[in-house]
Amino acid sequence: MARRIPRVSSGVLEAVAGPSPAVLEAISTLERETVEVDGGRLKLEWDTLRSRQGDDVEDVLWWEHDMLVGFVGRYAFGGGAVEVTGMVHPAFRRRGIGSRLLDEVMGLCARRDDGTVLLVAPRTSSGAQVMAERRGGVLDHSEHALDLYGEVVAVPSDPTVTLRRAMSSDGEDVGRILTDAFGHPWRPLDLEAPNEPTLVAERDGRIVATLRVYRSPDVWGVYGFAVDPDLQGRGIGRDLLARVCRRARDSGTPHVHLEVEVGNDRALNLYTSLGFTRTSTEDYFSLAT
Repeated sequence: MARRIPRVSSGVLEAVAGPSPAVLEAISTLERETVEVDGGRLKLEWDTLRSRQGDDVEDVLWWEHDMLVGFVGRYAFGGGAVEVTGMVHPAFRRRGIGSRLLDEVMGLCARRDDGTVLLVAPRTSSGAQVMAERRGGVLDHSEHALDLYGEVVAVPSDPTVTLRRAMSSDGEDVGRILTDAFGHPWRPLDLEAPNEPTLVAERDGRIVATLRVYRSPDVWGVYGFAVDPDLQGRGIGRDLLARVCRRARDSGTPHVHLEVEVGNDRALNLYTSLGFTRTSTEDYFSLAT
């Protein structure tokens, strides 16, 4: 279902619950043409977009004569901040389209009582930065996106450390490691989610590290990667990440993606030493609903 609202001239705003295959193709085309001009990447969360169930409006589109020229999406990952990201075709900028799209999606967030809303602004997009600042956005944090294509750098593997799927009974240990490593309380996770399993590393019966893997045919995404701070600097993280990258390659998916907070030079150096390349940097601005 969709709701069409005439705006200015021939432009039409469309709020969508569950984008159709044709709309997904139009979003992909818009993304490609935008990145060709701006460079970098857009954090559109394609796996989430493709899996929208159509129960609620999450995406807002702007059409000009049947051409998609603007998009913004709302991404709620469960329990945390809601992220908002989008784009306007370079040939249609400075017409207020981006502001109108953001108005609409922020209205969605307000009606759903979203607490923290983060506007994801690529460093390559000056317009996104300006829009965030005009709306009183406060910089919450910034992240580098890194990607590995092909072989991971060979590193020694410690046979005393085993890597397995997490079980619900591991929740306390996983939460402790994440909290200690990232410095803030960690929200509860579905450790046994089939499409996004949490893995734990054990040594002598003790959980020493954890990470979460989102797997799709095109890419494996690594998130929530943390080693017990008491054991950092001993090669555990390097070994585990290399194992995951080899598993991805062996499964037929040689592309692995991860993100690291700007300023975390230790983690950034680890990832680049294994062959990951920084592909973009995004600023996350907190907006009031």
